[in-house]
Amino acid sequence: MSLLTKEERRAVLEIARRALIEAIQCSRPFVPPAPSGALSELRGVFITLRRRGRLRGCIGQTEAVEPLAQAAARCAIAAALDDPRFAPVSSQELPGLEIEISVLSLLLPMVVQDIETGHHGVLIAHLGRRGLLLPQVAAEFGWSRERFLEETCVKGGMERDAWKEPAAQILGFTAEVFSEYELRAEPEARAG
Repeated sequence: MSLLTKEERRAVLEIARRALIEAIQCSRPFVPPAPSGALSELRGVFITLRRRGRLRGCIGQTEAVEPLAQAAARCAIAAALDDPRFAPVSSQELPGLEIEISVLSLLLPMVVQDIETGHHGVLIAHLGRRGLLLPQVAAEFGWSRERFLEETCVKGGMERDAWKEPAAQILGFTAEVFSEYELRAEPEARAG
């Protein structure tokens, strides 16, 4: 997985923000301009929306089936309007929303002992159910590996210890995570 440059990160965040504005304020779909470079690579992505530091929506796709620019635009709209845990985002909320983007690596089978909390995200599938948590979730809550796996199962509607079942499939991934807040906080390069 190639790392995005600061300019590419900024461009993906701008695409996600523009998609939200078009969908929520203008009620029309947003089609990003033809992407180039890393924004044209087929990538899995999750968009997390926060308002006043609290989760306001999070939706993504694990499969790398469309260019990053289009996936980010589509997932941003879905996080704002289709996350079943929340009411749709209103136009009044838009200025206060913070966008965080997680660009995923490929999902690969993992042995539990190899999962590093804060570094790996996991997808657990068992008996027709799937739960996924991004790498930053374990770090945010200070969870152990076992707690992270349990919470992933709970998110997928499984028993807490479903990850221990022989038929359970555990896939791991890493993510390149960045947000509007982080890019605003970075000092600008000075000439001289």
